[in-house]
Amino acid sequence: MPGSVPPSPTAVVDTAPSPVATSGPAHLLRVSLLMAGSCLPILGAVLIAPVLPRMQDYFESTPGAKALVPLALTVPALSLALLAPFAGVIVDRLGRKRLLIVATLLYAVFGTAPLYLDSLGAIIASRALVGVAEAAIMTCCTTLIGDYYSGHQRVKYLALQTMCASASATVFFVIGGAAGAAGWRVPFWIYAVSLVIAPLMASALPNPAARTATEVTNKAATGQPHRPFPWRQLAGICALTFFGAMVFYTVPVEMAYLLDDLGVESTGVIGLATAIASAATVAGAVTFARLKHSPDPMLPAVFAVCAAGFGVMFLAGNAPLLVIGAVINCLGTGMLLPALLTSAMSRLDFQDRGRGTGLWTAAFFGGEFVCPLVLLAVESAVGSLAGAVGVLGLAAALVAAGLWATRRRAAAATDPRPLPEQLA
Repeated sequence: MPGSVPPSPTAVVDTAPSPVATSGPAHLLRVSLLMAGSCLPILGAVLIAPVLPRMQDYFESTPGAKALVPLALTVPALSLALLAPFAGVIVDRLGRKRLLIVATLLYAVFGTAPLYLDSLGAIIASRALVGVAEAAIMTCCTTLIGDYYSGHQRVKYLALQTMCASASATVFFVIGGAAGAAGWRVPFWIYAVSLVIAPLMASALPNPAARTATEVTNKAATGQPHRPFPWRQLAGICALTFFGAMVFYTVPVEMAYLLDDLGVESTGVIGLATAIASAATVAGAVTFARLKHSPDPMLPAVFAVCAAGFGVMFLAGNAPLLVIGAVINCLGTGMLLPALLTSAMSRLDFQDRGRGTGLWTAAFFGGEFVCPLVLLAVESAVGSLAGAVGVLGLAAALVAAGLWATRRRAAAATDPRPLPEQLA
């Protein structure tokens, strides 16, 4: 049962009060800015998707354009995955707020570069630099949530981060499509919104440096040594996150293809189905925020829900049943992402939080990048995309069973009372 097993003894139990105000206009502005910053990498991932065919037509005379134009959409995620760990190190050394403001300004510079670039190679290079800025922005925003809030409030705002990111993906896709009607370059103007966000961040976000000094002083006064970086514990949660990202992105990436395989060709129906699934992700994140349990014991059940959704999608012979399976899966993924992130945060001290968040971010976006590649490989092996989704569901079920067995062994090791089977 969730909450019946105590947190891992290796986790950092953070029950200290929040170091900043948690109500009032300043608090609302701070949360809004952190959520807006967390949505910028999502904007980069989906905004130009609707205009890719127009870009393809514009660069049709460029050698290799058929492969290079889609790369303009995916290369920021690859850059983010590769560079997030380094961003995490810089966050811990230079400070969260300073790096966030600089990265948010550079996001506008690199994001709007395709407005005046005529070389496809140069555009892809600018998109890679967008990924560099995104790595710093996402790492800083997530780290600052961990800095500003603790306990259930931290869980609440990490879940809110997931909810906003999931909802913004649908909104940005619609905005990109509407703006793209005026030309394939027009959506790139939207990256300039970060020029408005950066000054607000500079004035409204408190610098957590004062808290660092206080925590170090308190540790020195009590003789508490600095705990070494928890490589082993974080490696486990990052591996789960890499797999969890593949689970998370399967429905958004593959839903249109699965519907097409069932004979659904209407873009309106496909858009509605995707929107319903996105709403389920938001509902899952809201559900997680309302639960007052440690995230680790919840992970087996959450992976099991995701697996059940994939199972229904695999067996679906019509579009309504496929949508039902997607909704079940997305309810699980809406809880999965904040559960994984909160679990990672619980293992990190203040001075390690940037580095740890960077590693977690790299694992998540690395899983996002390989998700379609893995499904394509499995599809070629089993013969259908639905079959590949079924295989992923089986893998998620095995992960859920493994996590449940691990939690059960940990509970037996910490509880001296014999298990029922030992009394038989």
